[in-house]
Amino acid sequence: MNDRPEPPAADAEVLLAKPRGFCAGVDRAIAIVERALELHGAPIYVRHEIVHNRFVVEDLRAKGAVFVDELSEVPAGATVIFSAHGVALDVRREAEARGLKVFDATCPLVTKVHVEVARMRDQGREVVMIGHEGHPEAEGTMGQSESGMYLVENEGDVAKLAVRDPGRLAYVTQTTLSIDDCARVIAALRVRFPAIVGPKKDDICYATQNRQDAVKFMAPQCDVVIVVGSLASSNSNRLREVARNLGREAYLVDSAEELRPEWLAGKRRVGLTAGASAPEVLVHEVILRLQALGVRRVHELEGIDEHVTFPLPRGVGGPHAG
Repeated sequence: MNDRPEPPAADAEVLLAKPRGFCAGVDRAIAIVERALELHGAPIYVRHEIVHNRFVVEDLRAKGAVFVDELSEVPAGATVIFSAHGVALDVRREAEARGLKVFDATCPLVTKVHVEVARMRDQGREVVMIGHEGHPEAEGTMGQSESGMYLVENEGDVAKLAVRDPGRLAYVTQTTLSIDDCARVIAALRVRFPAIVGPKKDDICYATQNRQDAVKFMAPQCDVVIVVGSLASSNSNRLREVARNLGREAYLVDSAEELRPEWLAGKRRVGLTAGASAPEVLVHEVILRLQALGVRRVHELEGIDEHVTFPLPRGVGGPHAG
């Protein structure tokens, strides 16, 4: 009896989404850790995973980065880096009180949301954050104010939400949400609280939007979609959801080893993309694995060329450094 899974179609090909993989905020966060290690030597402490990707974290750990969950794990006087997801105000205060040298790798687009929260609270508004409970970015944004903050994940949460003054309400969003899901929650908020105001510009980051749009373009052309990214990565999970919402089989893999041959059985077109925290080297390894399983050609689809960059902070090669 032959238990080997059916191979992909004889003319099977990979369709590569564009853009995919690293965004400017992730590039910047990794560069901050690497520069801090070069300038100050190991160990450099990093609060939470710098970005949600196992490969990236393990690579930086091998270079001397020490990842901690709490600042209490960082020795007095040591150097600590805040992850790309941002931190609550009390974490900043604790670092200052303990005399820690801080490099802030918070993505500038997350910092923009933090500034919005401060402005909205200064206006006397309570703030509803649309985000995922337990995600570091949501925790950091909720921690920008000691009171007057509410977290909602879906329309059901909106229906149950009780606020102090419906006439003085604002909302912000996590930067890595599904655009479509977020739009539905915002619509529910506007129906329930007609006076609610939002940010001047959408909080969902350019890279999240571009990658979701690329999957919307790619998925209808495919029989199955593979997303390279870690389970902890919000934006990677959203890419898988986008493909599934378009009626396609879709799987999230951290590495080529997680790819299952049966996913390709009889398939002719395999869509491939990567979350904003997944390096291109992992995409190449998945392509090699797909080719070993019988996929013949690789075709990169047309898409947006991203040219966004964010400067490094002072002290690690940024303006007026050294």
